[in-house]
Formats: sequence, C-alpha cells, structure tokens
Amino acid sequence: MQAEQEERFQEFVRARWSRLVRTAYLLTGDVHHAEDLTQTALAKAYRSWRRISRSDNPEAYVRRMLVSCNSDRFRKRRVSEALTAAPPERAGRDESAGRVEERGSLLAGLAQLPPRQRAVVVLRYWEDLSEAEVAEVLGCSPGTVKSQASKGLAKLRTYPGLAAGRTGERVQPQRQGQGGLR
Repeated sequence: MQAEQEERFQEFVRARWSRLVRTAYLLTGDVHHAEDLTQTALAKAYRSWRRISRSDNPEAYVRRMLVSCNSDRFRKRRVSEALTAAPPERAGRDESAGRVEERGSLLAGLAQLPPRQRAVVVLRYWEDLSEAEVAEVLGCSPGTVKSQASKGLAKLRTYPGLAAGRTGERVQPQRQGQGGLR
C-alpha cells in the first residue's frame, strides 16, 4: 500500500475505532470479542482499502464487513454465546444506577435475539441507520429489515428486565446517546 493510502487508512481507523468497537460490542456482548471482530474487519478492509476509500461511505462498507465477520463466527464455530449481564464500566462516565441497570437489561435482552434480529436492532436503533442503510449493510431487502426489527422489538418488549414496571407503556428504542429503552 502506498504511503498516502496507508496514512488515509490510519486516519480512518483513529477516527472510527471506538464507534466500530461499540457496534461490535453490541453484536457480540463481549469487549474482547468486539475488539477482535473490529480488528478482523479492519484487516480485511486494509487489504481492499484502495477500493473501499473510493466508495461514497467507507464507514458503511467497513460496518458491513463487521456484521459479516460476526455472522461468520457463528457459521464456522456453531457456538452459542451469551451477552454479559452488565456492560463494562467506562472511565470518566457518571451514569445513574437505574440507567446502568437498564443498559444491562438491554444487553441481556439483545442476547436473547437471533444474530440477524440483533444486528438489525443494533444497526437501526443504536447506530441510527435508516432501513435502506441497514438493508445495504446486511445485504437484504428493506422489507426484511422492517420485519426483523419488528420481531426483535416485540421480543425485547417481552424481556422481563425491560418490561418490568412499564405496564401499558410501549417499549420504544431510543437513539444512540439517549441510553436504553423507555
């Protein structure tokens, strides 16, 4: 890779690393798996960086690689994994106990979803992608995204940790930075 392309790739990684790892964490439920998954996707992106960097949205391309690499983990190993009950603590972040507990319930609820539904819910409601963008990342139709999101949200609504104390109130996903479900 030429020095200029190498520098552009390094800038991309520095700018997007934490966001990609956060998405990977929501897909895997484990910090170490998330970092490994992100590194795997970035290694594949590095090999094709010249082509990827010319695309309209390199981040979307790498995000698709991230989701594909995560799906490959399950195809190759056929291992079931469980998300942790609580997310890792973040340095310098002061969240109230309720929000931390709610976030832990959300992660546990996500663990109950099949990988495809989990990917749709994470990309659509955490990453705030449109249905068309999620469909492009996952290589499916927008109708599939809608149905998978509907099924995933319906399953999350029945999850005890998320439904407790919310009688008659619909559970709606919040956008990134708003912390969990309401």
